[in-house]
Amino acid sequence: MHTERSAAAADRHVGDVDLTHWRSRAGRRIAGAWAALGKRYGAMPLLLLTLAVGVGIAVLATWIASEVYDAVREADDVAVLDRPVLDWALTLRSPTGDRLVTWWTDIAGTIGMPIVALGFLVGFTVQRRAWTPLVLLVAASGGSLLMTIAGKDLIGRARPPLSDAVPPYESSPSFPSGHTLNATVIVGTIVYLLLLRQSRVVTRVWTIVVGTLFVLSVGASRVFLGHHWLTDVLAAWALGLAWLALVITAHRLYLTALHRGAEPEPEPGALGRS
Repeated sequence: MHTERSAAAADRHVGDVDLTHWRSRAGRRIAGAWAALGKRYGAMPLLLLTLAVGVGIAVLATWIASEVYDAVREADDVAVLDRPVLDWALTLRSPTGDRLVTWWTDIAGTIGMPIVALGFLVGFTVQRRAWTPLVLLVAASGGSLLMTIAGKDLIGRARPPLSDAVPPYESSPSFPSGHTLNATVIVGTIVYLLLLRQSRVVTRVWTIVVGTLFVLSVGASRVFLGHHWLTDVLAAWALGLAWLALVITAHRLYLTALHRGAEPEPEPGALGRS
């Protein structure tokens, strides 16, 4: 319990920004309510509950995005870019380039991304001796997976023609791009956790730049290889950033509750008194 509180105290700031300080009136009210609940039921259970509610919100946002996407596709608005962008990508291909991009995109695949997440997860947990990185990364990854499944089931969009794709071919629905969504959320969470312990501005800037370039390049690789349409990638970036914002907000509420006197675990008999 002491270790968890010490880790939270070390994670309170990103540079000069205090994550437990809420500027808006609504933010202050929510933070105050969460701190009060944290004192009664424990900050960690409240973090888990907040993330669970966040997953529900994220899946709902995926459904809303699917409805918006249907309207956009019927109106031929953003979707009108899909074919021209893919045609342009075809002109950039070469045997060597195709192999390199395929290798790069596989890092964000169903095997590569879990390995990356697990490596950082073990490092964070051992270094900080706290469960918070584990909770955040597992929740972020699980939410991203559910959003990908929900989006594909709701839309069922066909991928670009196999004649325009670089093997190995993929058969699951195209919308949204799972590689892009998972990379956005998982790498975004890793970047956030790294920033919490980086004191130098230049280090934080490079962390953000490298993470951003990785996420952008993964999305671009999906279009380059003909595995997704441009709008699949754009939607994945938007959904991923929305879910990442919810994960970070949940962590900020957790830090605020601890800063205002809550214990990581529930007080003895707290549940019985409720």
